[in-house]
Amino acid sequence: MKYAFVTGGSRGIGRAVALKLAAQGWPVIINYRSNHEAAQTVMDEITAMGGKAELLPFDVADAACADAALEQWEQQHPDDYVAVLVNNAGIRRDGMMFMMGDDDWHRVIDTTLDGFFYITRRLLKHMMPRRRGGRIINMTSLSGLKGLPGQTNYSAAKAALIGATKALAQEVAARGVTVNAVAPGFIATDMTSDLNEAELAKMIPAGRFGKPEEVAALVAFLASDEAAYITGQAISINGGLYT
Repeated sequence: MKYAFVTGGSRGIGRAVALKLAAQGWPVIINYRSNHEAAQTVMDEITAMGGKAELLPFDVADAACADAALEQWEQQHPDDYVAVLVNNAGIRRDGMMFMMGDDDWHRVIDTTLDGFFYITRRLLKHMMPRRRGGRIINMTSLSGLKGLPGQTNYSAAKAALIGATKALAQEVAARGVTVNAVAPGFIATDMTSDLNEAELAKMIPAGRFGKPEEVAALVAFLASDEAAYITGQAISINGGLYT
């Protein structure tokens, strides 16, 4: 059986992606770091709609924990593999760079970039043999395309992820694996709840923040068979707010 795996799948965009993929028939693995209650709620929503979901808690930035969790899952599913990977886990720790602490820098970089590396490296081994194929979708950001003040760490992590997306896409295309990045602008989630939505919406041609479900719809398309010839792209979804 083929599975979809969503990191950071308990809230916000990750939650919307997990629900959308499940609605399209994918059994979904929901990864989260600590918020078990929120992750359980997502799984309950999926099962209530007749879908299938599993929880897989671990910190994507911890190589040993990630490897152990995935090893355990593979042992429990000897005939299954992850065919769709959505690297969504990420955190913000905003601040002006001259005042930014080492932990604020490293934690943001580690979660976004190291998390992508640890998870993708392992799961690629099961997508590539015998041209089984797969879809890797990396959640980047407008911040990674244009840079945003107060987000040097976040912008650096997301920009690096775009570069990694483009490089990896060329490495694995011949094996039927596509690798793309989705770059949301301002989306109404817990992560943006501290922002002044009314003021920022004035900058956006669409006049509003996006919805997580709108991002999830794009991810679901990239995960589909119809998107088999799209790879190495960073696709913006930002209401017209261009760099």
